[in-house]
Amino acid sequence: MHNMRKHVSHSDSKELVISISKLHKSFGENHVLQGIDLELYKGENLVVLGRSGTGKSVLIKIIVGLLKPDRGTVKVFGKEVDKLDRKELMELRLKMGFLFQHSALYDSMTIRENLEFPLVRNKRNISTKEIDESVKDVLEAVGLSDTIDQLPSELSGGQQKRIGLARTLVMKPEIIFYDEPTAGLDPLTSSEINDLINQVQEKYKTSSIIITHDLTCAKDTGDRIFMMMNGKFVRHGDFEEVFDTSDETIRGFFDYNFIQ
Repeated sequence: MHNMRKHVSHSDSKELVISISKLHKSFGENHVLQGIDLELYKGENLVVLGRSGTGKSVLIKIIVGLLKPDRGTVKVFGKEVDKLDRKELMELRLKMGFLFQHSALYDSMTIRENLEFPLVRNKRNISTKEIDESVKDVLEAVGLSDTIDQLPSELSGGQQKRIGLARTLVMKPEIIFYDEPTAGLDPLTSSEINDLINQVQEKYKTSSIIITHDLTCAKDTGDRIFMMMNGKFVRHGDFEEVFDTSDETIRGFFDYNFIQ
Protein backbone atom coordinates (compact mmCIF):
# COMPACT_ATOMS: atom_id res chain seq x y z
CA MET A 1 0.00 0.00 0.00
CA HIS A 2 3.02 2.24 0.29
CA ASN A 3 2.73 5.60 -1.48
CA MET A 4 -0.63 4.75 -2.98
CA ARG A 5 -2.79 7.59 -1.80
CA LYS A 6 -6.46 7.53 -2.68
CA HIS A 7 -7.20 11.06 -3.73
CA VAL A 8 -10.82 10.67 -2.85
CA SER A 9 -12.16 12.37 0.20
CA HIS A 10 -13.18 10.15 3.08
CA SER A 11 -15.69 12.83 3.98
CA ASP A 12 -18.66 11.48 2.04
CA SER A 13 -21.00 12.71 4.75
CA LYS A 14 -19.73 16.29 4.35
CA GLU A 15 -20.23 16.66 8.08
CA LEU A 16 -18.18 19.63 9.29
CA VAL A 17 -15.93 18.93 12.25
CA ILE A 18 -13.89 22.16 12.27
CA SER A 19 -14.89 25.40 10.58
CA ILE A 20 -12.57 28.42 10.56
CA SER A 21 -13.45 31.73 8.97
CA LYS A 22 -11.38 34.94 8.46
CA LEU A 23 -9.00 34.05 11.29
CA HIS A 24 -6.36 36.64 12.23
CA LYS A 25 -3.66 36.41 14.89
CA SER A 26 -0.74 38.74 15.50
CA PHE A 27 1.95 39.00 18.15
CA GLY A 28 2.93 42.67 18.10
CA GLU A 29 4.09 43.44 14.56
CA ASN A 30 4.31 39.77 13.65
CA HIS A 31 1.11 38.98 11.71
CA VAL A 32 1.15 35.20 11.96
CA LEU A 33 -2.31 34.41 10.58
CA GLN A 34 -3.84 36.83 8.10
CA GLY A 35 -7.32 35.72 7.17
CA ILE A 36 -7.38 31.92 7.36
CA ASP A 37 -10.39 29.93 6.13
CA LEU A 38 -10.45 26.18 6.70
CA GLU A 39 -13.04 23.41 6.85
CA LEU A 40 -12.26 19.92 8.11
CA TYR A 41 -14.80 17.22 7.31
CA LYS A 42 -15.54 14.06 9.25
CA GLY A 43 -13.15 11.23 8.37
CA GLU A 44 -10.77 13.44 6.39
CA ASN A 45 -6.98 13.76 6.55
CA LEU A 46 -6.20 17.41 5.91
CA VAL A 47 -2.59 18.53 5.54
CA VAL A 48 -1.39 22.04 6.41
CA LEU A 49 1.86 22.43 4.53
CA GLY A 50 4.41 25.18 5.02
CA ARG A 51 7.87 25.98 6.20
CA SER A 52 8.52 25.98 9.92
CA GLY A 53 7.58 29.15 11.71
CA THR A 54 4.70 29.91 9.34
CA GLY A 55 1.99 29.93 11.98
CA LYS A 56 0.96 26.30 11.60
CA SER A 57 1.29 25.55 15.32
CA VAL A 58 -0.42 28.84 16.26
CA LEU A 59 -3.39 27.67 14.20
CA ILE A 60 -3.61 24.44 16.23
CA LYS A 61 -3.30 26.33 19.54
CA ILE A 62 -6.26 28.51 18.54
CA ILE A 63 -8.35 25.49 17.51
CA VAL A 64 -7.82 23.82 20.91
CA GLY A 65 -8.42 27.06 22.83
CA LEU A 66 -4.88 27.68 24.08
CA LEU A 67 -4.74 31.01 22.22
CA LYS A 68 -7.56 33.42 21.43
CA PRO A 69 -8.04 34.76 17.89
CA ASP A 70 -7.73 38.51 17.27
CA ARG A 71 -10.51 38.34 14.70
CA GLY A 72 -12.53 35.62 12.98
CA THR A 73 -14.40 32.54 14.12
CA VAL A 74 -13.20 29.05 14.99
CA LYS A 75 -15.87 26.38 15.47
CA VAL A 76 -15.25 22.78 16.53
CA PHE A 77 -18.28 20.47 16.42
CA GLY A 78 -20.36 23.60 15.78
CA LYS A 79 -19.21 25.42 18.94
CA GLU A 80 -17.17 28.63 18.95
CA VAL A 81 -14.05 27.66 20.84
CA ASP A 82 -13.20 31.06 22.33
CA LYS A 83 -16.75 31.37 23.77
CA LEU A 84 -16.55 28.12 25.76
CA ASP A 85 -16.11 28.13 29.52
CA ARG A 86 -13.37 26.09 31.19
CA LYS A 87 -15.52 22.98 31.72
CA GLU A 88 -16.80 22.99 28.12
CA LEU A 89 -13.26 23.45 26.83
CA MET A 90 -12.01 20.48 28.87
CA GLU A 91 -14.84 18.33 27.49
CA LEU A 92 -13.98 19.41 23.95
CA ARG A 93 -10.29 18.61 24.42
CA LEU A 94 -11.15 15.03 25.49
CA LYS A 95 -12.42 14.52 21.92
CA MET A 96 -9.06 15.61 20.51
CA GLY A 97 -5.82 13.69 20.27
CA PHE A 98 -2.31 15.01 19.63
CA LEU A 99 0.82 13.48 18.24
CA PHE A 100 3.68 15.93 18.72
CA GLN A 101 7.20 15.81 17.28
CA HIS A 102 8.49 14.31 20.51
CA SER A 103 6.27 11.48 21.67
CA ALA A 104 7.35 12.19 25.29
CA LEU A 105 6.62 8.83 26.83
CA TYR A 106 7.21 8.35 30.56
CA ASP A 107 10.62 6.67 30.78
CA SER A 108 10.02 4.95 34.12
CA MET A 109 6.74 3.34 33.00
CA THR A 110 6.33 0.26 30.83
CA ILE A 111 4.50 0.64 27.53
CA ARG A 112 1.39 -0.83 29.17
CA GLU A 113 1.56 1.76 31.98
CA ASN A 114 2.16 4.58 29.50
CA LEU A 115 -1.01 3.61 27.64
CA GLU A 116 -3.08 3.05 30.78
CA PHE A 117 -2.15 6.45 32.18
CA PRO A 118 -4.47 8.70 30.09
CA LEU A 119 -7.40 6.30 30.62
CA VAL A 120 -6.97 6.18 34.39
CA ARG A 121 -6.51 9.95 34.56
CA ASN A 122 -9.45 10.94 32.33
CA LYS A 123 -12.05 8.18 32.59
CA ARG A 124 -13.08 7.78 36.19
CA ASN A 125 -15.54 4.88 35.81
CA ILE A 126 -13.56 2.64 33.51
CA SER A 127 -13.04 -1.00 34.56
CA THR A 128 -9.69 -2.79 34.64
CA LYS A 129 -10.98 -5.12 31.92
CA GLU A 130 -11.90 -2.19 29.65
CA ILE A 131 -8.50 -0.58 30.24
CA ASP A 132 -6.76 -3.84 29.37
CA GLU A 133 -8.80 -4.30 26.18
CA SER A 134 -8.25 -0.71 25.05
CA VAL A 135 -4.49 -0.95 25.57
CA LYS A 136 -4.27 -4.22 23.64
CA ASP A 137 -6.44 -2.87 20.82
CA VAL A 138 -4.33 0.24 20.21
CA LEU A 139 -1.04 -1.65 20.50
CA GLU A 140 -2.29 -4.05 17.86
CA ALA A 141 -3.40 -1.10 15.71
CA VAL A 142 0.15 0.30 15.66
CA GLY A 143 1.71 -3.15 15.22
CA LEU A 144 3.58 -3.30 18.53
CA SER A 145 1.67 -5.81 20.68
CA ASP A 146 4.92 -7.52 21.70
CA THR A 147 6.33 -4.37 23.37
CA ILE A 148 3.67 -4.20 26.09
CA ASP A 149 6.03 -4.94 29.00
CA GLN A 150 9.06 -3.09 27.65
CA LEU A 151 10.32 0.35 28.65
CA PRO A 152 10.41 3.22 26.14
CA SER A 153 14.24 3.21 26.23
CA GLU A 154 14.21 -0.27 24.70
CA LEU A 155 12.37 0.97 21.59
CA SER A 156 13.62 2.71 18.45
CA GLY A 157 12.59 6.29 17.61
CA GLY A 158 10.03 5.05 15.11
CA GLN A 159 8.58 2.59 17.63
CA GLN A 160 8.35 5.34 20.26
CA LYS A 161 6.47 7.47 17.74
CA ARG A 162 4.04 4.56 17.21
CA ILE A 163 3.52 4.16 20.95
CA GLY A 164 2.90 7.92 21.16
CA LEU A 165 0.17 7.43 18.57
CA ALA A 166 -1.24 4.43 20.46
CA ARG A 167 -1.41 6.58 23.60
CA THR A 168 -3.36 9.17 21.61
CA LEU A 169 -5.73 6.53 20.20
CA VAL A 170 -6.47 4.94 23.55
CA MET A 171 -8.76 7.89 24.39
CA LYS A 172 -10.73 7.30 21.15
CA PRO A 173 -10.39 10.89 19.90
CA GLU A 174 -12.64 12.16 17.11
CA ILE A 175 -10.01 14.62 15.89
CA ILE A 176 -6.25 14.02 15.79
CA PHE A 177 -3.64 16.73 15.30
CA TYR A 178 -0.34 15.42 13.97
CA ASP A 179 2.49 17.94 14.40
CA GLU A 180 5.38 17.12 12.05
CA PRO A 181 4.81 13.34 12.45
CA THR A 182 7.83 12.38 10.34
CA ALA A 183 10.33 14.92 11.71
CA GLY A 184 13.67 13.37 12.61
CA LEU A 185 12.80 9.95 11.18
CA ASP A 186 14.66 8.20 8.38
CA PRO A 187 12.78 7.81 5.04
CA LEU A 188 11.77 4.19 5.64
CA THR A 189 10.41 4.86 9.13
CA SER A 190 8.69 8.01 7.82
CA SER A 191 6.90 6.01 5.18
CA GLU A 192 5.75 3.52 7.85
CA ILE A 193 4.35 6.40 9.91
CA ASN A 194 2.55 7.79 6.83
CA ASP A 195 0.98 4.38 6.21
CA LEU A 196 -0.02 4.21 9.86
CA ILE A 197 -1.74 7.63 9.70
CA ASN A 198 -3.85 6.28 6.83
CA GLN A 199 -4.59 3.03 8.67
CA VAL A 200 -5.75 4.99 11.74
CA GLN A 201 -8.06 7.04 9.52
CA GLU A 202 -9.56 3.83 8.08
CA LYS A 203 -9.90 1.94 11.37
CA TYR A 204 -10.99 4.71 13.73
CA LYS A 205 -12.72 7.05 11.21
CA THR A 206 -10.80 9.98 12.73
CA SER A 207 -10.72 13.48 11.26
CA SER A 208 -7.15 14.75 11.23
CA ILE A 209 -5.08 17.86 10.65
CA ILE A 210 -1.51 16.95 9.74
CA ILE A 211 1.01 19.76 10.06
CA THR A 212 4.14 19.09 8.04
CA HIS A 213 6.78 20.52 5.74
CA ASP A 214 7.56 16.99 4.50
CA LEU A 215 6.18 16.69 0.99
CA THR A 216 6.19 12.90 0.97
CA CYS A 217 4.09 12.93 4.14
CA ALA A 218 1.70 15.44 2.55
CA LYS A 219 1.42 13.44 -0.64
CA ASP A 220 0.91 10.07 1.05
CA THR A 221 -1.53 11.10 3.79
CA GLY A 222 -3.47 14.16 2.61
CA ASP A 223 -6.97 13.95 1.17
CA ARG A 224 -6.66 17.71 0.81
CA ILE A 225 -3.60 19.90 1.23
CA PHE A 226 -3.59 23.54 2.32
CA MET A 227 -0.38 25.40 1.57
CA MET A 228 0.46 28.20 4.01
CA MET A 229 2.74 31.12 3.15
CA ASN A 230 3.06 34.42 4.99
CA GLY A 231 0.07 33.76 7.20
CA LYS A 232 -2.33 32.85 4.40
CA PHE A 233 -3.39 29.74 2.55
CA VAL A 234 -2.12 30.33 -0.97
CA ARG A 235 -3.39 27.10 -2.52
CA HIS A 236 -5.44 24.07 -1.60
CA GLY A 237 -6.59 20.85 -3.21
CA ASP A 238 -5.04 17.45 -3.65
CA PHE A 239 -1.27 17.16 -4.07
CA GLU A 240 -1.28 17.47 -7.87
CA GLU A 241 -3.59 20.51 -7.78
CA VAL A 242 -1.44 22.33 -5.22
CA PHE A 243 1.79 21.86 -7.16
CA ASP A 244 0.41 22.15 -10.69
CA THR A 245 1.51 25.77 -10.94
CA SER A 246 4.17 27.94 -12.47
CA ASP A 247 4.28 30.10 -9.31
CA GLU A 248 7.99 30.26 -8.47
CA THR A 249 7.57 30.37 -4.68
CA ILE A 250 5.48 27.19 -4.70
CA ARG A 251 7.72 25.45 -7.24
CA GLY A 252 10.68 26.48 -5.09
CA PHE A 253 9.14 24.89 -2.03
CA PHE A 254 8.54 21.72 -4.03
CA ASP A 255 12.04 21.59 -5.52
CA TYR A 256 13.71 22.39 -2.20
CA ASN A 257 11.87 19.62 -0.37
CA PHE A 258 11.25 16.83 -2.72
CA ILE A 259 13.81 14.13 -3.10
CA GLN A 260 12.22 11.26 -4.98
